[in-house]
Amino acid sequence: MENKFNKITAVVLLALLVFAVAANADDNEIFVNQVGATANIDLEQLGSGNIIGGLNSAHGSMTEFDLDGATMTLDVNQIGNNNKMLGDINADTLTGIFDFDGDTNSYTIQVDPGNSNSADNANINVDVDGSTNTMTLDLATNSLASGADIDTIVQGSSNTVHIDLDVDSGTSYIDLDGDSNTVDHNADGYAGVYFKLEHDGSTRSFDIDQQSTQDNDWLRVVSSGSGGSVCINQSDQGTSTSC
Repeated sequence: MENKFNKITAVVLLALLVFAVAANADDNEIFVNQVGATANIDLEQLGSGNIIGGLNSAHGSMTEFDLDGATMTLDVNQIGNNNKMLGDINADTLTGIFDFDGDTNSYTIQVDPGNSNSADNANINVDVDGSTNTMTLDLATNSLASGADIDTIVQGSSNTVHIDLDVDSGTSYIDLDGDSNTVDHNADGYAGVYFKLEHDGSTRSFDIDQQSTQDNDWLRVVSSGSGGSVCINQSDQGTSTSC
């Protein structure tokens, strides 16, 4: 694409959706609003200052893209610097593959934020390669989801990872390689969640909270390097408490 600014908007109401968008330039915007039973969506952006979501130009703030359906497969590949993604995904079953490559980017993934779907058996893979990035994943509310499998790989320095899970019988794995990285991981629910964090680097900051009311939580942290802080809080109250 030769033009400086491109905006792609899709509103789809179908039983079966296969949708792919690719943008290669700076200051692109992709906004998707999809409602239907089954969807396969593939989004790719190359360049800087790009957005997956919506931008409220009057206020300079972002709005979420919105995906609603029973079974969702979402594949996002965003490459470049100073990019942003903000999305709401409401699905009973979700497969999400997110690849982000670049610096000073912001990614927010919200799964069933309105407590309208079961969000069961979510399989989410996130790969971040770069520095000074912020990645946020918020999965489900009120422990309606079960069987979640979350895998997060981060390579680079000065990155921040926020993960908030309201699930039963889920697993979460983070592989972190770099210095001055921050992890804030919170898991609430009735049945237990298994969380494993592997880290290689210095000046870390880890804040880990686990609360399950009817089963055990499991936690394993393997970290090499010097400096920083690690705070771990486990309880059987089923509600969030912090370090």
